[in-house]
Amino acid sequence: MKRITVARGGKRGKTSGRGGKGQSARAGNKRRPEWRDIIKKLPKLRGRGVNQNKPVSSALIIVNITALEKVFSANDAITPTILVEKGLVAKLSGVMPMVKILGDGEVTKAFKISGCTISGSAKEKIEKAGGSVVALPSRVIPKQKGPSHENDKNTAPVKVEKKEAKKEKKPKVEKSTEKKEKKA
Repeated sequence: MKRITVARGGKRGKTSGRGGKGQSARAGNKRRPEWRDIIKKLPKLRGRGVNQNKPVSSALIIVNITALEKVFSANDAITPTILVEKGLVAKLSGVMPMVKILGDGEVTKAFKISGCTISGSAKEKIEKAGGSVVALPSRVIPKQKGPSHENDKNTAPVKVEKKEAKKEKKPKVEKSTEKKEKKA
């Protein structure tokens, strides 16, 4: 075993590695680092992300009609999965993207488009060429008519009376008389 020296010859004598006197030599010494004070003086960046007011909904990936004209032949079905397979659209972190088709260019072939949002001009051009467009179901939630919560109603709550079924009473039979009859 190594002999621990306590006096001047040792390594942890006198001040026990705390240096001289002062704040740093006292028990419970936890001073905040200087850089933390600098950070506290900086203003906070408000908003989503780093001060960016980006929409919360997933971004639409745009595909023009000219790209569809080059890649697809007449009477082909076009969906987001097929667009990913053909290489026109890439998946976003492994998730199938929302695709919007815009009417930039001319169409000579008939396409069957489904599962994509489509602009008005693109829809016109595709239907003019003999194609068809299946609209996506709307994501808009219809507003309710009238009060949305029970507490919002101006009328008093209606009391519902519960009819309790009356229990029929069975005639009591004395146990002592039954035992006497069995013995006899």
